[in-house]
Amino acid sequence: MPDDFVIARNPDGDSTLPYVLRIPLGEHGIVLKSRETWPRTSKVYCHRVEEWPEDAEVLERVPVRSCIRRGAAIDLVLDRGRENRSQLVMIRVRGGRQAIFWQTARTAKQARPAVAVPKARASGVVGLVIVVDSHERYAYGFADQQVVTRKAGLAAGDYGVVRDGSLIASVERKSLVDLVSSLTTGKLKYQLADLAAVPRAAVVVEDRYSEVFKLDRVRPAVVLDGLAECQVRWPQVPIHFCETRKLAAEWTYRFLAAATVAAEEDELGEAVVSDLASPPPLAAAPATPAEVRAWAAVNGYQVSDRGRVRREVVEAFEAARSR
Repeated sequence: MPDDFVIARNPDGDSTLPYVLRIPLGEHGIVLKSRETWPRTSKVYCHRVEEWPEDAEVLERVPVRSCIRRGAAIDLVLDRGRENRSQLVMIRVRGGRQAIFWQTARTAKQARPAVAVPKARASGVVGLVIVVDSHERYAYGFADQQVVTRKAGLAAGDYGVVRDGSLIASVERKSLVDLVSSLTTGKLKYQLADLAAVPRAAVVVEDRYSEVFKLDRVRPAVVLDGLAECQVRWPQVPIHFCETRKLAAEWTYRFLAAATVAAEEDELGEAVVSDLASPPPLAAAPATPAEVRAWAAVNGYQVSDRGRVRREVVEAFEAARSR
């Protein structure tokens, strides 16, 4: 029986699960495809694989203290100081299909925050349609919100509201791991630049800001400085940290609903302004006697240097000025 916990890169480039795990349980171990290398910020979905791929690139091999099956769960304890205790839970979903979720005590607690999501409709919006980017793999279902979703390509962000073919609001979703990766590789700056072109946009992170200080693969100061620089450069695109994925979905829904109401108010204001009648032009100021005398002298009229100017001369001046 294999006695190490092994993480490798999935050689199947078409798979949405980029990693392969080997759990030291049974004669040949249990092989799983996984979305992450460890459940750091949320539960990780895994899928059973029949055998270990021969051409898999091993990324990590860790000795195991214990690996025990307890009913529908496997308790795994690794022989290292941090990120050493986790559990794989097997459940049945719709259609009787088996699903496996990899979790730690912290991520399991985060999955059930001690708050109730409100059922009230956001900002009084009726029939809100949220467009989910076609590249979003594990999209929010918005099951607790009064919203309709549809898949389509978005120019920026993962979730948006489209009006008359234009993206009027957008939200980019990030796990903490994805946030750190996109920040350190420079990808986040390009994403923020795209979001800044949208009238109203934001980035939502499925974790606490305090978790940045606990990073061990990247210096926390590097991430904190990078986030601050991004907010200074693109202040119109806030980066909002939410405690869990569920609360991030709720925040996304409320933000897009508020943005929809604001867009409608902007359109109404523009319509009111365009409907206002243009004020009549101001009448020209009456000419002074000095201006009339100067014009009369140039145009061959005889006028006195003092007193009133004859009426016919004034009328000729006004007629000439109006032409």
